[in-house]
Amino acid sequence: MRESGSGAASGATDCGRGAFVPLAFLPGEAFQFDWSEDWAIIAGERTKLQVAHFKLSYSRAFFLRAYPQQTHEMLFDAHNHAFRVLGGVPRRGIYDNIAHGDRQGRRGKERQVNARFAAMVSHFLFEAGFCNPASGWEKGQIEKNVQDARHRLWQPTPNFPSLAALNDWLEARCLELWAGSRTARNPGQSPRLGARKRST
Repeated sequence: MRESGSGAASGATDCGRGAFVPLAFLPGEAFQFDWSEDWAIIAGERTKLQVAHFKLSYSRAFFLRAYPQQTHEMLFDAHNHAFRVLGGVPRRGIYDNIAHGDRQGRRGKERQVNARFAAMVSHFLFEAGFCNPASGWEKGQIEKNVQDARHRLWQPTPNFPSLAALNDWLEARCLELWAGSRTARNPGQSPRLGARKRST
């Protein structure tokens, strides 16, 4: 069994001003993504990290993974690990105006994704939607998750011998925090039900 969305998408949709962004989501409908900058002590050195954040819009399950910088390879690696941990690929991803996705830095209907981002979307079979810069309300769940994570995961500063060890801890803590959340106790709100299954 492979977990995935129900359809492929070759392009991107826009969720800018004037568009309706629903506050309620169906299982497997969407995830939200964002980057943050946070700090950890890695091998005895205080290190600035680029942290990929994912949140399932229905179940509110979340996942974080840290990298030394933002590159295409690290963006794609983050998606691979997130879908593994969260149990599948939702039908739609909601993004900020990230440089890796927007080839020309355009807004609104003229946005055009770069080839490498489009290849990732096609590989995982989900639809990518972009929001306007500085419009946190358009993906409010992940914006809040970034702020919550600073208190729950980055204070006090994590201290690990390697980046791999930090990411193992982040994965375990995300699962622990999710398991203890109020939403997780509601029927049908398992993080592994947040993305739908299909056979390949």
